[in-house]
Amino acid sequence: MSASAPGSVLTAAPGGAPPPRRRRRSSAAAAEERAAYVFLLPWFLGLLFTVVPFGVSLYLAFTDYNLLQSPQLVGLENFTRVFDDPKVSKSASVTFGYTFLAVPISMVTALAVAVLLNKGVRGLKFYRSVFYLPSLIGASVAIVMLWRSIFGYGGIVNSFLGFLGIDGPGWVTDPDWALVTLVTLSVWGFGASMVIFLAGLRQIPVMYYEAASVDGAGWWRQFRSITLPLLSPVIFFNLVLGLIGSLQTFTQGFVFSGGTGGPAESTLFYNLYLYQQGFQRFDMGYASALAWVMFIVIAFFTALNFLVSKYWVFYDD
Repeated sequence: MSASAPGSVLTAAPGGAPPPRRRRRSSAAAAEERAAYVFLLPWFLGLLFTVVPFGVSLYLAFTDYNLLQSPQLVGLENFTRVFDDPKVSKSASVTFGYTFLAVPISMVTALAVAVLLNKGVRGLKFYRSVFYLPSLIGASVAIVMLWRSIFGYGGIVNSFLGFLGIDGPGWVTDPDWALVTLVTLSVWGFGASMVIFLAGLRQIPVMYYEAASVDGAGWWRQFRSITLPLLSPVIFFNLVLGLIGSLQTFTQGFVFSGGTGGPAESTLFYNLYLYQQGFQRFDMGYASALAWVMFIVIAFFTALNFLVSKYWVFYDD
């Protein structure tokens, strides 16, 4: 026994059970599917340009390659060099020091400004654009050069400190202050995180604050018991992005130090040392091994963040 209906084919199942319903794919659905693949084509091409370099880099990490001669397999020698190289530990300490300073300060600044703007400030769109703009150009070469000029020994910052009777340090030339100067540049670009925080704050229902006010909860108690828990997914998102971005810092250190990592290797970021090995000393095999070690470190910290997030991130589901 069989039956048919527009757009479907029904066939009787053995034993008299109702037949399974199968829809005949319409020509419109097939056209939509083809259109979807056309729109996805750039992504597939981009994936190709990602997967192939990944594979080549992994192969070069096990070779001795200087761009002029064919790669020679050396096994794990490049990876053992990573752990014996004192400049790797130095550049790693600079990178982690920068990350552990820049990420928390940037996030706290972004959250504080977002909370202020969420209070119904007039001209919200203007202020949001003003604060967001530096995040678009914060890591550009021009801005890093401008930052170097502003914090130079005779720059605006030291001139202002001199006006107050304070002898400012060499923000660019003093190893004790050079990394701090780059941290201020990172904090200056807090706008992207601020916009995301502001969007998250606007999703918190007002009734929670009204109920807390009726119960006598003050601003700090409301912030600690309502805002932070409900905003924790957004905080987690910004934390993961900030951590990954900071561990990959390169442009700021390269432009600030002229590619040397100075003064006294105080701005020798890990990626800058990787660049020196690959494009100044043409030791591509060792540079590839350095890149894969950094990839594993970033993957580890990202996975650790996701693992720990179940203890402090709350989803409304």
